[in-house]
Amino acid sequence: MSGTGPTEGPHPLVLLLQEFTLEANRYVDAAGGRKDMHRTDLNALAVIMRHTDRGAVVTPGVLRKELDLSSPATTALIDRLDQSGHVVRERGSTDRRQVELKMTPKAYQDGSAIFAPLSRHMGEALAAFTPEELEVAARFMAAMVEATVAAREE
Repeated sequence: MSGTGPTEGPHPLVLLLQEFTLEANRYVDAAGGRKDMHRTDLNALAVIMRHTDRGAVVTPGVLRKELDLSSPATTALIDRLDQSGHVVRERGSTDRRQVELKMTPKAYQDGSAIFAPLSRHMGEALAAFTPEELEVAARFMAAMVEATVAAREE
């Protein structure tokens, strides 16, 4: 090393985000595994729920694009979710050729069981912060999500 001083590494907040991501992945793997669900299964349900909440139709193509899967992998995923009772395929009301994916009550029940402990612990952690601190944290996280999307699309 020359006399210029130590090389600066990532900002401590970036390191904490990396650690959070790792721990979140570990949580999903462990909690999902208790329900015999893979991370991809849970990601698929999250995509379906997000689109459904917005009033959008979810098709296999939407799922394929959102999860960056091949067509055969998407079919296998949907088959797995259908067989486990988490998703049903329905023909579109306007275009009978189009298949729409809908979550079942079992999907919502299992999702709640998987994520309730995480939600409870996160809620307890959030309670230690003021509304102003949470506003700053929310702005920070939104900026980090935007930066991550921009890097992925670059």
